[in-house]
Amino acid sequence: MDPDKGIKRLLSAKQKALQINLDQKIYGTFAEIGAGQEVVRYFFRAGGASGTVAKAMSAYDKDFSDAIYGKEKKGRYVCEPRLKKMLDHEYSLIEERLDRKDHPDKVFFSYANTVTTINYQKTVQGHGWMGIRFQQQAGAPSSEIVLHIHMHETDAAHQGETIGMMGVNLIYGAFKHCEEPVTLLKSLYDNIDKDKIEIDMVQFSGPVFKEVDNRLMSLQLVKLGMTDAVIFGHDGSNLHPSEVLYKKNILAIRGSFRPVTKVNIDMITNGFKAFTQQNKVRKDRVQVLFEITLNNLSSEGDIDEQDFLDRADILCSLGQTVLISNYQEYYKLVRYLSRYTRERMGLIMGVNNLMEIFKDKYYRDLEGGILEAFGILNMRDIKIFLYPSKDPDTQEVIHSGNLQIHPRLKPLYDALTFNQRIIDLEGFNLEILHIWSREVLRYIRKGLPGWEDMVPTYVDNIIKEKKLFGYTPPKTKPEKADAKDKKPA
Repeated sequence: MDPDKGIKRLLSAKQKALQINLDQKIYGTFAEIGAGQEVVRYFFRAGGASGTVAKAMSAYDKDFSDAIYGKEKKGRYVCEPRLKKMLDHEYSLIEERLDRKDHPDKVFFSYANTVTTINYQKTVQGHGWMGIRFQQQAGAPSSEIVLHIHMHETDAAHQGETIGMMGVNLIYGAFKHCEEPVTLLKSLYDNIDKDKIEIDMVQFSGPVFKEVDNRLMSLQLVKLGMTDAVIFGHDGSNLHPSEVLYKKNILAIRGSFRPVTKVNIDMITNGFKAFTQQNKVRKDRVQVLFEITLNNLSSEGDIDEQDFLDRADILCSLGQTVLISNYQEYYKLVRYLSRYTRERMGLIMGVNNLMEIFKDKYYRDLEGGILEAFGILNMRDIKIFLYPSKDPDTQEVIHSGNLQIHPRLKPLYDALTFNQRIIDLEGFNLEILHIWSREVLRYIRKGLPGWEDMVPTYVDNIIKEKKLFGYTPPKTKPEKADAKDKKPA
């Protein structure tokens, strides 16, 4: 018996390029700037490229590139606006120069990339943008896929080869998997090790992808291990971290937001006020992030995509920018944010979250253990803004001064407080400290009254109108509630 029988083998980049070349309907152009010169080469080497490649060009010189696509306001050539201009220009030329009478059955496309690889000193790893604009049927409106990549290989030639394979995978996926976006995403790594290249932003648009929610595509990037963090804006569009975080004073708050409660809003309101009163913080340069970790999304087993979208809908309706990360440990989040800014940053934490960072179990993968993690925190210009809690038994308000830390770790904690790394938030609403999102969620699902008073204005209406979080309308004849179902005091 053949052990390989029934096993579906991945096509190589050359085989994919050949299949595209042999498809008599697919016809388009390639435009590559900088280091991304390897994509069209696969199509030329595979054979039959004359049936696919209408034009291939490389505007390597900046002056030539500006003459063709126009200048960039910020003077950067490896950026999303440059890629968009390339796709706009090249695709319009196809429609302008190729008469439909001569090509009645052709589906047109334009592939473009703008990439810089690792520098000679190996101090800059390299990154880039690539995208494709394409038709699904001849004469149909075009659709588009745009993605951003980070290279992790330490050799420029190897990075170029990897970019070439991913570009081929993107073109092949656009034509062969466009009706299954998750399959398309997975196929981008065909024959590529994820350690070599990272995709940290992807955006689908156009009629082919009209049913695609790009927030779910962001979630997939993290879920599939293609990146550790993604960002999307209040309008649901995926954003690249550099355009959101570059040289910003970042203020992050982590939570389940299932749903957003009055406590969450009180935390961010008072946290923002305290943060903007700090030295080295410019109010007009503050970027607020609501972070949800992958661990939180999967706390009840497999990730429930509808549950994720319910949380996202609420946060987006409040005008917030959302970060989805695979950083259970705060020091990893800080290290990630530090890629994009050297400005002062802030983390808003509740008492329980602060206590979690003093648990050894989160640092077993570090050679230096918890000391190494705290070293990372201390090396960054960061403040922790502590939101208090209330002891349910004694009604005592817990803050930095009476927080119980294990004696062995108390010196670490004392160092943070002494250096004013931990700052107690003031002005908090004592009357809402009893509110917990998990209790609000239980009330929503059981159709019990009273949860509306525990969420911000309008959020209750959104939950009811969209039936978020398994919302159940109140029963006409309410049953006798258990003691645990009574409205929290």
